[in-house]
Amino acid sequence: MLAQGVFFILAAVALSSGVMVITRRNPIHSVLWLIVTLFSVGGIFLLQYAQFLFAVQIILYVGGIMVLYLFVIMLIRVETVVKQPPFSRQWPIGLAAVVVLAGELVWGIVKGAPSFRLSAPAQAGIDLRNTESLASVLYGNYLLPVEIASLLLLVAMVGAVLMAKKRFD
Repeated sequence: MLAQGVFFILAAVALSSGVMVITRRNPIHSVLWLIVTLFSVGGIFLLQYAQFLFAVQIILYVGGIMVLYLFVIMLIRVETVVKQPPFSRQWPIGLAAVVVLAGELVWGIVKGAPSFRLSAPAQAGIDLRNTESLASVLYGNYLLPVEIASLLLLVAMVGAVLMAKKRFD
């Protein structure tokens, strides 16, 4: 019962901070709200005993990707971006998304209260073998794709630094 309460709190924080991400005019504030959203999603992963996904969410997304977002925002001229008109022609896409989400909510209400219950976790305790088994498969069977992906990310990062450096010369 406590886990359900924590889940609903984290879900409410994730939804409200997600709305704050898209409604803020200042891009720095949007990135900060996105960090709050990613932390709350990481907490939801932890509640589901997915420790590896929690660690990836916090280390990779909050620690790495958000730093890159802030770096890009600092490189662009925020004054000129703020003066540009918002995405006013894309409101049909947002309306379609709202209609789909409202339809899902209505469907859940029609199905009744059992459709809103969380499933019980597979184990009551923390299973440390979950992360170990995933790491052994990832770095055993799929070592070459992981290394290729890391090299591609390294090339992209070096390219971004070189493009930013040419701009300041």
